[in-house]
Amino acid sequence: MIKQFIQKLGVMNVIMLLVVLSIIIVSEVMFLSGNKLEGIFIAFWAPTILGFMNYLKYKK
Repeated sequence: MIKQFIQKLGVMNVIMLLVVLSIIIVSEVMFLSGNKLEGIFIAFWAPTILGFMNYLKYKK
């Protein structure tokens, strides 16, 4: 099942999605631990990376 998912999306897309997921987790941990501004700053990276992925996808 996971192998089919990776083949369907492509290896680089799966890696980028894992990076985005880790960014979301790190930003939540930072926000909840009291570093609110740093958590919000890091949280903005996730939609930026997803937007860049969409740009590259539709540029082809």
